[in-house]
Amino acid sequence: MSAASLEAPATDAAASKGSRSRQGTRSLVPLYIATFVIGIGLWAVAGMIADNPLIPSPLSVVVSGWESILDGTLWEHTSASLLRVLVGFGLGVALAVPAGFLMGWYWLVRGLVEPWIQFFRTVPPLALIPLVIVILGIGENARIFVIFLASFLSCVIATFQGVKNVDVTLINAARVLGAKDLTIFARVVVPASTPFIFVGMRTALGSAWATLVASELVAAPSGLGRMMQAASQFLDTETIMVGILMIGILGFAMDRLLLLVERRLTAWQEVRA
Repeated sequence: MSAASLEAPATDAAASKGSRSRQGTRSLVPLYIATFVIGIGLWAVAGMIADNPLIPSPLSVVVSGWESILDGTLWEHTSASLLRVLVGFGLGVALAVPAGFLMGWYWLVRGLVEPWIQFFRTVPPLALIPLVIVILGIGENARIFVIFLASFLSCVIATFQGVKNVDVTLINAARVLGAKDLTIFARVVVPASTPFIFVGMRTALGSAWATLVASELVAAPSGLGRMMQAASQFLDTETIMVGILMIGILGFAMDRLLLLVERRLTAWQEVRA
């Protein structure tokens, strides 16, 4: 076999690796900007075609949002909603990650806990609001608990699945090398489960924001959901759109932040763009 034929596979492998590297570093920001501009354009065209005064134009929404910023109402409602989401989401993830690890690692914990988790997963958190109000009242505790429950149920299953999907060969190899359970858990199971955990966290974040609006409709003194409910009573669609956009922007920004942290923690993985 000639030297040229031996070098060809190596060259192809290097080229393939370089292509994957370029794909991994390819920026999606231009596409994000382009699709955002297209979306705003379609929104404006749809509003003109529909000829409905209740459909706000992008410009009127921007004006309404700017006025809300100047008088401080947008910050008041946004900060209240953001605090509820951060507390509920943080508590849910903080409990879901260890619960998922325990379920995946110990069969006894799985047998005792999984039926309850699967049961409550079939019950929408919003359906529990009446019961939560009766038990916890209509204060902040009730709203945060509903957000916590939605986040917990979304994240715990992903964490559990991550532990179950760890390659058994890696665990057995670590045991052959003399590693104890704690070492295997910390050096093998946790790193291998990290991508699943972040998928669960991103799903939990979406559930937290989705549940927030419904929880704020129940006697909340402030919040984006409360702001939109009050605006709907006066057919103030501009303010409603401002609330929707704020939820979308905050949710997208938090999701990108989680994705950035995930990439830093899972840099050892070979991913495809």
